[in-house]
Amino acid sequence: MSSTDLYRPTGSEDPPRTLENLPLFPLHTVLFPGGRLPLRVFEARYVDMVRNCLRDSAPFGVCLIASGEEVARPNQPTVPELVGCLAEIVDCNMEQLGVLLIRTRGRERFHIISHETRDDGLLVARAEVLPPDIIDCKLELLGECLDALRRIVTRLHAEQPDRMPFDEPYLWDDPSWVANRLCELLPVPLKAKQMLMALPDAGMRIEIVHRYMRQNHML
Repeated sequence: MSSTDLYRPTGSEDPPRTLENLPLFPLHTVLFPGGRLPLRVFEARYVDMVRNCLRDSAPFGVCLIASGEEVARPNQPTVPELVGCLAEIVDCNMEQLGVLLIRTRGRERFHIISHETRDDGLLVARAEVLPPDIIDCKLELLGECLDALRRIVTRLHAEQPDRMPFDEPYLWDDPSWVANRLCELLPVPLKAKQMLMALPDAGMRIEIVHRYMRQNHML
């Protein structure tokens, strides 16, 4: 096949789903769908949030901080980026009294319609769940990115098998999964990762990542 051949599965046309009172955890990190995010939770507002999410089997929203800090400060609000990723809690342990160690997995992306700060300092949002990625990939670029990711995974597994940056199963035949894992691994600024995560098209993400790896002699 030539480089103009495309991977084009049929996209979803389900109506968008709205989430009311979605608890937000603004962080200096970007969570991608399918990614893993371990957190050490100690602020009372977030400990309560985790407990409520576990009780209700509900996710919370992870957003990159646009301005402000992770730890609450008087009269210094934390402002989240408008596109974030739902985080599903897959494991929770108590390190010590009042300190939770949780492991989360990225699910769907969402767009914040509005948000407010509750009396306890927790940000909550009205948000719209974004549709799955459009997938319109050039097969040659996808193949080269896939080969690069396989090499990275093989090296990481040999060096630190107990500290892999993402969980199995490895979805090698899913362009969105391949693009997202490369975005997580590449040493680019958080604002660039945020831009990549927010893109609606996995093919665009693949093209940008491919260009970056080509320019930095990673392919």
